[in-house]
Amino acid sequence: MQRIANYGSFLQAYGLKQILKELGCDVQFVDYHPGETLIPPNGGRGARRKIAKAFESLKYSAPLKEKIRFINYKKNYASNYYPHLGIDNEYNYSPELDLLVIGSDEVFNCVQDNTNVGFSPELFGQNSNAKHIISYAASFGNTTLDKLKKYDVDQKVVEWLKDFDAVSVRDKNSGQIVETLTGKTPEYHLDPVLAYDYIGKCNEIPTNIDEKDYMILYGYSGRFSKEECKYIRAYANKHKLKVFCIGGVQGVCDKFIDCDPFKVIAYFKNAKCVVTDTFHGTILSVITQRRFVSFVREKGYGNTEKLVDLLERLKLRHRVLQNIDQLSSFLTKCFDYSYADTIIESERIHTKSYFENWVKKYD
Repeated sequence: MQRIANYGSFLQAYGLKQILKELGCDVQFVDYHPGETLIPPNGGRGARRKIAKAFESLKYSAPLKEKIRFINYKKNYASNYYPHLGIDNEYNYSPELDLLVIGSDEVFNCVQDNTNVGFSPELFGQNSNAKHIISYAASFGNTTLDKLKKYDVDQKVVEWLKDFDAVSVRDKNSGQIVETLTGKTPEYHLDPVLAYDYIGKCNEIPTNIDEKDYMILYGYSGRFSKEECKYIRAYANKHKLKVFCIGGVQGVCDKFIDCDPFKVIAYFKNAKCVVTDTFHGTILSVITQRRFVSFVREKGYGNTEKLVDLLERLKLRHRVLQNIDQLSSFLTKCFDYSYADTIIESERIHTKSYFENWVKKYD
């Protein structure tokens, strides 16, 4: 998912690349051809979809200057940030490889209306020229077994999954799908943004941010309702904080931050607290050890399957905000990250071992 234009996609791609490079691998990113969507696409296709998504932000009540800043961020994302990954406008389809690693992120989320993904056989390893194919922390996202059966693609997915030499997933929903369809229990691994030690190893992260006294609101544009924004603004005012929006522009927004993905981590490290409703917004809060709350969305493009599983896996389930009127009490509570740190450290060893078993085949 290295060409999906958001920070989480970038950081998981960069993190996975670094983990493999540390093991002595020559790493390249492989592209896929998007398939037809099983659900009618919302907002059209290709450039039309991108334009529609960008200009959706104009309807929100954020300051016009911040909306324009968001549109420019989307417009320039590829040219600004793809070079950090070592990719350009030339797509890399089906190269000859020793090992093809599929994932992380929602590479198996095949029942969705996003025309940048669709129902793509290549995301399940088809049409590959690799000697071996494995997945790493792959996710079906909000695609469930019921959805696969509803759209009559479950048997096709079974055939494709059986071609893998090893299957690794990152959440319970994905694991249950794989186990039910194939009869085999997959391995579970953390997303690369957790598995790679960004804070300890990444020299690209700035040490200072020329901003202070702010909170971060991290989510796709317009995902926070008027009611939620009202409570967020009340909390910010009470604690004399500015509201910085990252990833998308919201109804409550003092400033939209347009910066490179590494600087995003620096912004998180310097924030007083974080409010998010995304998987990677939650992970960024964890690795920077911020006070945070995560909204779980069951409607629309839901995040229940992956977000609740993540927090339960890290023993941070108590950070899920059930009622918006509890926002202030949740954000003012301090909590201990030591247990989560122990889990993450153990899982990093698990990740390294998983890849070492495959890499040593080519030494």
